[in-house]
Amino acid sequence: MALGSVFGTQEKINIIQRTIAGLAATGIDRLYLMPDAFQLGESALNRLPQDLADFRHRVQVLEMTVENCAEDSTCAARQMRDLGVRCIIVLGGDGTSRAVAKGCGKVPILPISTGTNNVISYPVEGTVAGLAAGFVARFPERLSEVAYRSKRLEVRLENDEADMALVDIAVVEGEAIGSRAMWEPEKLQEAVLTRAEPTSTGLSGLGGFIESLSPLEPRGLHIRFGEPRICRITAPFAPGLMTSFGVEEIRNLSIDDVVIVRGRRCLLALDGEREILLRRGQSARIYLRQDGPWIVDVFLALRVAAKQRFLVS
Repeated sequence: MALGSVFGTQEKINIIQRTIAGLAATGIDRLYLMPDAFQLGESALNRLPQDLADFRHRVQVLEMTVENCAEDSTCAARQMRDLGVRCIIVLGGDGTSRAVAKGCGKVPILPISTGTNNVISYPVEGTVAGLAAGFVARFPERLSEVAYRSKRLEVRLENDEADMALVDIAVVEGEAIGSRAMWEPEKLQEAVLTRAEPTSTGLSGLGGFIESLSPLEPRGLHIRFGEPRICRITAPFAPGLMTSFGVEEIRNLSIDDVVIVRGRRCLLALDGEREILLRRGQSARIYLRQDGPWIVDVFLALRVAAKQRFLVS
């Protein structure tokens, strides 16, 4: 059983409020909030302290239908892109960042980890995140100094339908979309990674204990699990869940290389979400691409902001 962190509704509201406080201090012109089924953004806005009352007039909640699914985040990111926003703050895990990446285009994202799988997203205090996002929005010409272009994995089926992942695609045995197969290590067959860091949990962490791969390197990894012909590794598969895996094969991928997965009653899990069923005889092609979303490095952004004396009058 995994022992991942859980962020309750009130804590998410608190994070949003702290982020708004940081943004307000940077002098941005307008802030857009995505509506959601729990009305987190509206609740945060309504409970802002008195010293932020004037900033409420700069905040607008997007007009969109909420279906309470990942497509909501994609739709909101697309709207924000079309409205000309210069930075999108994401609360969630890798799955939420992936959904936003589908709609944000070239608008940089700043992902704050509040989800289960947190590799793209990372823990950062909300006020600090707001300051960094405000700096990026105010000085878009400094983007290449404070953010990096993420790699991505493009998956195409035989009918040429395409999807994507930012961190990893796992091939797991089974046929039930949404099953708990990812938590059953004996069902894990293959993994394709854009990054492999031993400080992460999940597939990225597993790969990192075999061969380190930073998000900035122009390559990926393809790992086959099973008999320990290469090695056997014991690593955290999920928070609090240590697991042993046999590694049959590992190879490096260059940008635009392809991995072909042939159906044998298996599922493709994209950034931890079991999305695609491959029946026997079907196949999918997974390409490593260099044109993923821009990811803001909060700590680097604020160092650059400090050197520019951004908040010094």
